[in-house]
Amino acid sequence: MRLVILGPNGSGKGTQAKLLKDELGIPHISTGELLRAAARDGTALGREAAPMVESGGLVPDDLVLKMLDERLAAPDAAQGFILDGYPRTLSQAEALDELLTDRPLDRVIELDVADEVILQRCAARFAIEHRRDDDPEVVRSRLALYRTNIPPIIARYRQRGIVATIDGTGEIEEIFQRIRAALSK
Repeated sequence: MRLVILGPNGSGKGTQAKLLKDELGIPHISTGELLRAAARDGTALGREAAPMVESGGLVPDDLVLKMLDERLAAPDAAQGFILDGYPRTLSQAEALDELLTDRPLDRVIELDVADEVILQRCAARFAIEHRRDDDPEVVRSRLALYRTNIPPIIARYRQRGIVATIDGTGEIEEIFQRIRAALSK
């Protein structure tokens, strides 16, 4: 299964993707985690992307696509994958579709969570993990970008009939069961 999970920072994408990874036996690929690791490791991509990651801005599409292309070519992704945090713009969705010409996406899960809940979740995570992208000002900025950039992506995938919008509030297991039900349809 080739799956994308969309939702703003703090919507639970990563948590749900990890549960799905265990259930489906396919890798969870978070572009955010890949970028943070590249920045932490000081790779060329990481050095270029670090200022944008820290400010909550979007990393240029060509950099993210190169990194993603490399990751999707790994043997563990041959049977499928769960993308978390990509695509975030219509041009990224178009580039992803080109990249996946021979193996298109099977499903897009959109996690629907109110902004107030997102802000609360991110503030709690920021207090524990101190991730710069969970800072309240960064989260507000990213929410504005998300609310602007994601609707055309959802519309693109809705035309293919592969989008399932899931209520992303409640207990983790409740949300996971909603996703499982959507995937079984």
